[in-house]
Order: sequence, then C-alpha cells, then structure tokens
Amino acid sequence: MCRGLSSLQSCCLERAKGIKSRLGVFLQTSEKSYSSVQANNIEKTKSRPSSEEAKKWRQSLDKMLAHKYGLAAFRAFLHSEYSEENIEFWLACEDYRKTKSSAKRASKAKKIYLEFIETNAPKEVNIDYETKDFTKSHLLKPNCSSFDVAQKKIYNLMEKDSYARFLKSELYLNLIKQRERTTSQSDTNRQSQT
Repeated sequence: MCRGLSSLQSCCLERAKGIKSRLGVFLQTSEKSYSSVQANNIEKTKSRPSSEEAKKWRQSLDKMLAHKYGLAAFRAFLHSEYSEENIEFWLACEDYRKTKSSAKRASKAKKIYLEFIETNAPKEVNIDYETKDFTKSHLLKPNCSSFDVAQKKIYNLMEKDSYARFLKSELYLNLIKQRERTTSQSDTNRQSQT
C-alpha cells in the first residue's frame, strides 16, 4: 500500500525533484507562436559563447569553469557520464568557502559531508580514506578551508580525466562547430540583405 511521498528517503525526494525540474520543459504545454520561439532562440544564441570563447576553454579547466556556459556544458557532460557529483561537490565547496557566518558554515559543512564524503553518501565522491578522515577531523571546528584537500583531489580528478574527455566529446565539438556555422550563416544573411 502506498504511503505517499513522506515514506521516501530525503535523497530520493531530492533526486525526484531534480528529474522533475529537468523534465518540466517536456511536461508543459506550449502555445508560443513561431515568432516568440524564434525570438527566444535568438536570445539563447546571444547568451551562448562564441566559437572563439569556447575554444579558450581548452586552455584550462579553470577558464571553462569561470564561464557560465562552460560550466553548464561541463555539468551536462558529467551528467551524461553519471559523474555529476564531482562538479556538484566542487561547487558546494566554492559556495562553502564564501560563507562568512560560522553557524551557516557549520550547517553547510555537515550537509556537504553527509551528501558527498561520508561512506555510502547519496552523491559520494571518489576520494581516498585518508582524505575522508582528514576532512572529517577538520569538521569538528569548521573553517573556510575545511574541504580544501578533498576539493583539490576532486578538481585534479576532473582535470585529468573528465575535462580531457569533455574536450574530445561530441557535445563540445558540436558546440564549436554549431557556433561557427551560426556565425557564418549570420554573416551570409547580412551580406545578402545589403
């Protein structure tokens, strides 16, 4: 007998909410006219990086993560590889580091530990026992650098493994090609209009 959503574990509810929000686009009925869809596509194109900007992401993982669309593309790639917990952990650590209030910092530290570091955590990241133990010991009195060692290990893992595969991925290569085609088509359209 179904007992409703309250019987589900919180991690299952969070994942279900995430899936629902990602699929929400398909669930909504759309009554947009062609012109409003076209205007929306133009707006999206403006917010995307140029081919040259996207090519700069090859310089370093830092450059890519600093770019809003680069981060989004990398997240999508990691999601497709079932390893998005790495970037989520890294981002949670970045947010944690910026937290000024010691009460909020303690709360966030506990949440990050339970979600990403604890053995069998819902989004457990791949770090060695010594790093887990070191991080856990630093959470007794959390400070802004409590997760630095673990975050650096995950960053290095992403940089050496996921980032290299991302640069060779269809997603990234298509982004560069699509932007080049869009730019050349726009130039051709402008020339034909004059």
